[in-house]
Amino acid sequence: MPDNTLKKPLREQFSRIRDNAFTAEKCRKIAERLLHEPTVRNADTVLCYVSFRSEPDTWELIRSLLGAGVRVACPRCGRNREMTFHIIDDTGQLIPGRYGISEPDIMLPQPVLTESTVCIVPGLAFSPDGSRLGYGGGYYDTFLAAAGQVYTIAAAFEEQITDHLPCGEYDIKIRAIATDERMIYCNEQ
Repeated sequence: MPDNTLKKPLREQFSRIRDNAFTAEKCRKIAERLLHEPTVRNADTVLCYVSFRSEPDTWELIRSLLGAGVRVACPRCGRNREMTFHIIDDTGQLIPGRYGISEPDIMLPQPVLTESTVCIVPGLAFSPDGSRLGYGGGYYDTFLAAAGQVYTIAAAFEEQITDHLPCGEYDIKIRAIATDERMIYCNEQ
């Protein structure tokens, strides 16, 4: 992992940028872009973070996916950077959990991950090459390293996009970024 002294000021900077970029209209545009994305529409399951603070809002996205008959699973964070996803039928099944972020009950079923599974990931900053600056806990990098076949899409405000981010050996690159202005396809071979 790159020296955290490089990442810490970037996390502070992009946290402020994201806080200032947040608007309901931008969140709506990101959700619409994700709902129209073929990989999302054709997914067997969409693994979707539950938004917190100034992250692009996923609550309406989750409701829309469920309303369209798409299977949705949301994360639970455990100890030691472990994260599991559990299938929900309704956002009412999400309750405040670890770190104050809403999460599903651990007793709800876990999805089988396939090449048709899409994971919508949060973060503080992203670059067009697929690099992602997370919060530093390593939850998504650990999960994605074990679930390599899932298709990853970040939800981000355009202001969170930067030309370059430090990327270490354990940082997992994402495949696409949905912003309020465009879709960015990363790492396409």
